[in-house]
Amino acid sequence: MSLERPALELLGFDNVLFPVGDLDEAVSFYERAGFPVKFRLDEAGIALLEAGKETPGVLLRVEEDFGHRPPPWPGPRVWLEVRDAKKAARALLDAGIELLDPPFSTSTGYVVEIADPWGNVIGLTDYVKRPELARS
Repeated sequence: MSLERPALELLGFDNVLFPVGDLDEAVSFYERAGFPVKFRLDEAGIALLEAGKETPGVLLRVEEDFGHRPPPWPGPRVWLEVRDAKKAARALLDAGIELLDPPFSTSTGYVVEIADPWGNVIGLTDYVKRPELARS
């Protein structure tokens, strides 16, 4: 049995889009979590947040009547690489951001997850157990 690959070539991620109910509140939350704003277009209801040195980022998009909600479990998650997830967890707590759980162990390192007020979940993961796989 042969598995044929589709005729497309995936090159990598563009932006990750998160629906939010209020752009000011969302930008404030993500800035406290360490995400610099790359640009913001209030008239379009969007803001692009930086995620490292790569061009793509986290795009916040206002959805009408989208209220606060708890994060779905299980549900989609976006994990971003950091140098040290445990230090990131302390920085998030110092910024007043609640963690979903304490940092937990994976096969490559540790992860800490947070959710914005609309239930979008972001994980910050490191490669302390497998540094050869980490970004330099």
